[in-house]
Amino acid sequence: MQKLVDPMVTIDSLTVRFGGVMAIDGLTLEVQSREIFGIIGPNGAGKTTLFNSMSRLNTPAGGSISVSGRNILDLPRHGIIELGIARTFQNIVLYPTLTVLENVLLGAHHRVPHGFMSWGLGLRRRRGQESEVTAEAGLILARLGLEHLADRPAKGLPLGTMKRIELARALMSRPQVLMLDEPANGLTLAEVHELGDLLQALRAEFELTILLVEHHMGLVMSLCDRIAVLNFGSLIAVGTPSAIKADPRVIQAYLGGVSDSVAGA
Repeated sequence: MQKLVDPMVTIDSLTVRFGGVMAIDGLTLEVQSREIFGIIGPNGAGKTTLFNSMSRLNTPAGGSISVSGRNILDLPRHGIIELGIARTFQNIVLYPTLTVLENVLLGAHHRVPHGFMSWGLGLRRRRGQESEVTAEAGLILARLGLEHLADRPAKGLPLGTMKRIELARALMSRPQVLMLDEPANGLTLAEVHELGDLLQALRAEFELTILLVEHHMGLVMSLCDRIAVLNFGSLIAVGTPSAIKADPRVIQAYLGGVSDSVAGA
């Protein structure tokens, strides 16, 4: 594998086991700063397990994951967000009774002393900071076309809207690495195209490195700079979209020999 200059994310010999099952088997990858890097593979390939390891939701059996040269496996879970790593989930995680604005503000909880629960207690010494964070949330809501929903409860909103709320909350943490787990799942074709354009723009505006786990091949192939393909926890290919489309190992392992599904999805 060609070594990248100053990679943002370095995964070295990562191994994750669940009982006797090898979920990730000695995975080694590098992701360059401001790259949109896709991670694809069949169900059970280890994609979400990798994200969970980076989020410190599981503990690998071996190897390391470094962001900006810091091994994040040495950090507690709350240290991940402080280092600049944010994530969305395949199954949307929002608080339905909170407003859209309140859900988004939770993304900045690590920047507010004592948390947001104390905001209504009349503690004037924090009023300036509260105002600043709320203003920032308002700007992010406006950027994602959600400002008109700021005071609405999250419950009952359309799926595509809820996914944007979760993305806005992730941006509130001021990430340098943004992990997106199946962001196109359940979206209409028009919404998928809008999502691709949005992620390209956000990458530039927020100087993001984006890791994308996704089954929608049209989005992956049109959006990603490079793609890694996992199968049974092992890396079988990594390269540009055009190289991945033509790789016989990918065609066989991911699509059972049907190459047109990769090329045209």
